[in-house]
Amino acid sequence: MKAVAVQAFGRPEGLAVIDVPVPVPDAGEVLIRTEAIGVGGVDALIRGGALAAYGFRDGHVLGSEIAGVVEAAGDGADGSWIGRRVWAFTGLGGGYAERAVAPVATLVPLPEGLAATDAVTLGSSGMVAHFALRRARFAPGESVLVRGAAGGLGTMTVQLAARGGAGVVAVTTSSAARGDRLRALGATHVLDRSGDGPDAPAGYDVVIDIVAGPEMPSFFRRLEPNGRMVVIGVMGGDPPADFGTELFAGFRKSLSFTTFSADTVPLDGWRAAIADLFEAAGRGELEAVVHEVLPLEQAVAAHRAMDGGAVFGRIVLTPSGS
Repeated sequence: MKAVAVQAFGRPEGLAVIDVPVPVPDAGEVLIRTEAIGVGGVDALIRGGALAAYGFRDGHVLGSEIAGVVEAAGDGADGSWIGRRVWAFTGLGGGYAERAVAPVATLVPLPEGLAATDAVTLGSSGMVAHFALRRARFAPGESVLVRGAAGGLGTMTVQLAARGGAGVVAVTTSSAARGDRLRALGATHVLDRSGDGPDAPAGYDVVIDIVAGPEMPSFFRRLEPNGRMVVIGVMGGDPPADFGTELFAGFRKSLSFTTFSADTVPLDGWRAAIADLFEAAGRGELEAVVHEVLPLEQAVAAHRAMDGGAVFGRIVLTPSGS
């Protein structure tokens, strides 16, 4: 079968289409014929070599989020999943392929009428956004700033904050055109990447940060008393080592800072949140923001777009014949 692997870490051109055997599901796993594969920020970080310390090697097949049809089940996996359309999490690799294995414990059935491309756009991004807002103790009426709002995580966070009754949903983004699209998803204020704009609110109860990087500490100053910042991505790189200095400068405001990773959420929590997102999309309450659907063989083009900052929402890969 066809798969896309990292032959050389670094630039997108280090990806290549290769032939590999169809994987055999281990105990507790299922084999899925992929219909759609989400292209995520962590894929770009792995391919770029930023996560080399975690042991990734040449030949690694990227991809963690897929949707498709279950074809086989390993020992101990419920055979009733065979033939069903599902969303699944493969781990930190294996998804950029015509077939992939995934733990049965991650499977979420696709409601009738939900496209596989929409499932991989809503799934992990929406789940992370949901739990990030919960970690921030977000409450209706509060003001929220989403830093780096145009990607998959950002567009879902904007929608969920608006749907949750936020009094303000401000966003940082790179262009007026992207700002208009974010307003259509529920944003009330569009700011530049530094958080400035002619109608920028004076402060925020919650900041959800997908960027981190060298500018992250400056956003502590934008928090209201008892404000909370939750970092859910590092697309701008690590923050400065002394970022806590800025946090402590606001000591009397009782500010809170935390990171959030979905690794700390039990899988039954994942499944329940994603199932709710799928149902909400079916009712027209959430939009799956798909930037582009490309053939699996064009993974290089997908990663070039990711690196160039040209993506609004999520790119989805589809195997031939899916």
